[in-house]
Amino acid sequence: MKVLFLNGPNLNLLGTREPEVYGQTTLADIEADVRKRASRFQVEVDFRQSNLEGDLVTWIQQAKGNVQAIVINAAAYTHTSVALRDAISAVAVPTIEIHLSNIHARETFRHKSLIAAVCIGQICGFGSKSYLLGLDAAIYVNESKK
Repeated sequence: MKVLFLNGPNLNLLGTREPEVYGQTTLADIEADVRKRASRFQVEVDFRQSNLEGDLVTWIQQAKGNVQAIVINAAAYTHTSVALRDAISAVAVPTIEIHLSNIHARETFRHKSLIAAVCIGQICGFGSKSYLLGLDAAIYVNESKK
């Protein structure tokens, strides 16, 4: 099984960007934790980050037939990107939306996710552990299809 982890804008700044909201864990730390857990389940992980919406769309399109699930933290694009929504819908790869913070307990504009309706589910508010829960969800979805 292979899982694609996609990370949107500003997540490369984790650990230093608003640590009171996002914590002090870096994206590299999160990736290391995900890879460690994935190896226990013999899951291959492809972990990517871009500040560019088009990169994320391209990677989603390339996922079809190459991965069994996508775990995406689209960051700010969660609330604005019809392009990401359309790409997720088009490829029909099971996709799990994740967020470090609880987007429903923050500013009003963060409450609406444009991608949620085309994802299997949403995990938010567990800090860096949201990524591990996303991995668990991807494994569960893949196993339940068997």
